[in-house]
Amino acid sequence: MLYREAGQFKTTYGADQQIFPILQDRIFVLAVIAAALLVVPLFASQYLYTEILIPFLILSLAAIGLNILVGYCGQVSLGTGGFMAVGAYAAYNLWLRVPEANNLIVVFLFGGLMSAAVGILFGIPSLRIKGFYLAVATLASQFFLDWLFARVKWLTNYTPSGSVAVGDTSAFGWKIDTPMERYLFILAFVVVATVVAKNLVRGHIGRSWMAIRDMDIAAEIIGFRPLRTKLTAFAVSSFFIGIAGAMWAFLRLGAWEPLAFDINRSFQILFMVIIGGLGSLLGSFLGAAFIVLTPIVLNQLPGWFGVKMSTALLSHLEFMVFGAMIVFFLIVEPHGLARLWAIAKEKLRLWPFPH
Repeated sequence: MLYREAGQFKTTYGADQQIFPILQDRIFVLAVIAAALLVVPLFASQYLYTEILIPFLILSLAAIGLNILVGYCGQVSLGTGGFMAVGAYAAYNLWLRVPEANNLIVVFLFGGLMSAAVGILFGIPSLRIKGFYLAVATLASQFFLDWLFARVKWLTNYTPSGSVAVGDTSAFGWKIDTPMERYLFILAFVVVATVVAKNLVRGHIGRSWMAIRDMDIAAEIIGFRPLRTKLTAFAVSSFFIGIAGAMWAFLRLGAWEPLAFDINRSFQILFMVIIGGLGSLLGSFLGAAFIVLTPIVLNQLPGWFGVKMSTALLSHLEFMVFGAMIVFFLIVEPHGLARLWAIAKEKLRLWPFPH
């Protein structure tokens, strides 16, 4: 189909709905992926892998999952940590009890599917309740799942302490044990998941989510089914979150206990979505980067200026400054870092328009 370009904007719906509708965005994203695959492994240290890059990628995937539910469908959830735990323990039990399925891709997808099933179960009340009441209902799911994994000993293979551990990790004969291999494996998974999520939110199912978010009564009048739409959002969101939980357990921790996915994890992911930007996949990455990097920078900042502080004081100061920065960003730009990025692109105009 022929169409006329007007600056950065196209005159056909299909052109505007491309994954990267602007040429510069497409080039920039491809350059970032290429640098992450080819340049980072040449210079990254073990600390950079284990403490920054791997946590950033996994938490970005979890934030994408929560953003689908909260940002695109408008359903508030405080049970992200519990759904991550479902993915982690489901993957662990498949890895432990079915040796033939000792493949990271298989166990991660299984963890995502189990988390999606649990997400659908706890998403059923969303047909009748919304807002604060739905947040409380999902918070109850967090507490219930915490209790489940701490009390049902079969899920932790009857270990006295409740802590579980995984041994060798591999996928299709590729042994994934070094930090660089884990980073590359997670990066590939996150890139594929992001492309899938982008195609979902720009298609019919994504438009149905956004219609329910904006005005559910009007969406029902024009033909969208609220129950199916909301449960689909819960399922897809929990699927991504479950995979992130399995990755966090297998490739970030190696050994974990139920407290690794407590309510603090739920709030952490929610802050990523709010700070990064609701209804923005890019915002999920920006929010994850902010949450991962800010505590590290705050912890090192006194040493850079030669100020000596006790560990306890530094820990309290970190929480105070971190909270103040979150409030500051919410006041200055409620739409998150993704909006600031969009404004910066519009103002800079570093590249010429395509002709």
